[in-house]
Amino acid sequence: LEAFTMDKTRKSIRELMELAPAEALVKRNGLEMLVPVDELAIGEQVIIKPGTRIPIDGRVVEGRSSVNQAPITGESIPAPKEPGDEVFAGTVNEKGLLVVEVTRLAADTTLARVIKMVEEAQAEKAPAERFVDVFAKYYTPAVIALAALIAIVPPLVFGADGTMWFYRAITLLVVACPCALVISTPVAIVAAIGNAAKQGVLIKGGAHLEQAGKIKAIAFDKTGTLTRGQPVVSDVIPAPAYSIEDVLTKAAAVETGSEHPLGGAIINELNRRGLTAPGAKDFAALTGRGAKALVDHETFYVGNPDFFVRDLGLALGNLKEQVRRLEEQGKTIIMVGSEKEILGAIACGDTLSETGLEAVAALKKQGIKRVMLTGDNAGTAKFLARELELDSFRAGLLPEEKVSAIKELAKEYGPVAMVGDGINDAPALAAANVGIAMGGAGTDTALETADIALMADDLSKLPFTIRLSHKALSIIRQNIAFSLIVKLAAVTMVFPGILNLWIAIVADTGAALIVIANGMRLLKVK
Repeated sequence: LEAFTMDKTRKSIRELMELAPAEALVKRNGLEMLVPVDELAIGEQVIIKPGTRIPIDGRVVEGRSSVNQAPITGESIPAPKEPGDEVFAGTVNEKGLLVVEVTRLAADTTLARVIKMVEEAQAEKAPAERFVDVFAKYYTPAVIALAALIAIVPPLVFGADGTMWFYRAITLLVVACPCALVISTPVAIVAAIGNAAKQGVLIKGGAHLEQAGKIKAIAFDKTGTLTRGQPVVSDVIPAPAYSIEDVLTKAAAVETGSEHPLGGAIINELNRRGLTAPGAKDFAALTGRGAKALVDHETFYVGNPDFFVRDLGLALGNLKEQVRRLEEQGKTIIMVGSEKEILGAIACGDTLSETGLEAVAALKKQGIKRVMLTGDNAGTAKFLARELELDSFRAGLLPEEKVSAIKELAKEYGPVAMVGDGINDAPALAAANVGIAMGGAGTDTALETADIALMADDLSKLPFTIRLSHKALSIIRQNIAFSLIVKLAAVTMVFPGILNLWIAIVADTGAALIVIANGMRLLKVK
């Protein structure tokens, strides 16, 4: 069963390779031709058309565009790309035409390494050898040998009654049979996993339940885990001569023709305020910088502050300080204006999940260290870490860097869990002592790799899971200790003949029933 599960996991991980195209459009001898990705050489130039997946890791040498890097970095907002910037296999080129110089062979791309790291981390996770298994290895032959000695030695050496000592040997075998000990762990685990399933938490086995009870630190991915992963408008700042309505309506008019997530956030905010955008025509995307359109017979622009300052030659003026403050909070700033002046600024940011704040606060009370690992920028990460009262954060991480961060946390704190939802989280989920996937939003890979899945994307289930694991560990220890004490007492009473066979049977069965009843208390944990 273990081998079957491992093969199934590895098969699902290999399916990630479908993210990267099998062929690439490459420039060779002045001609454009489709060639298998495996045949690309470092230094060759690959043409990436708008709306296509990037087949190889490389560096942009021509063109500007925005690239959806969510499969690799987990960033919620497409990253602008221009000459000199790095791109990854499996990510999506959104608008502009890019020419990319190959920097890694197909077998060495970030996506390929993600797959390899997950497989290696899974292979390293040998199941912990149970105390009961080790105990039984020595206990069983010792009891059989002792029973044989009891049956044989007194009659042969001392001339004692053979029937009586044979009876005592049989009594020893009955009372020493470790029924309660053997059932002490499974009954608790079955009860805890059953309870968790009712609460919407899928725990993939007893080893993971036990390990969760030993966790000292939890690392969270940001996008889609602590946040919703969808940008929303947080601030609208008009220039002195304009109103919020002026800024929003002009921006929405331009963005009506755009498919960018930030454009969608602006239009959603317009609708929320009950405003209507004027008609626009001649829309044009300014790749990696913004967009423009003709609104009320005048060309209006939306874009990043650098575009307005560098390309349009406009000064931010009174807005400069507010823009700087919002950027420090990790928000994305969109300027709105014409060729003559800036109308105002719109700030967009990701929003915290409803259950994230509650879950992190509950984990703090449980004495667990809370850390955020994200591929997003440091400004966003710092602001969210302060809002959530996290112990620390690490930003701008690629998948292999998340794995390194998990290993460092394990050295610092002890057993560590990782909570994530994306392909980019899969290696870290596998490397952690316990990998916890956000169920509904999680990719198949994250779910396959994880040890525990929160089925309803509800982070508030996480403190419950940790508490349940602690309780399960406690009850397992109680059961094992009780079983051993009862057995030891019963065995010592066999030799003087205090314990007869029927009392041995009652004691053995009674101990098993008590252990079962104690384990079933885990069904009651809320």
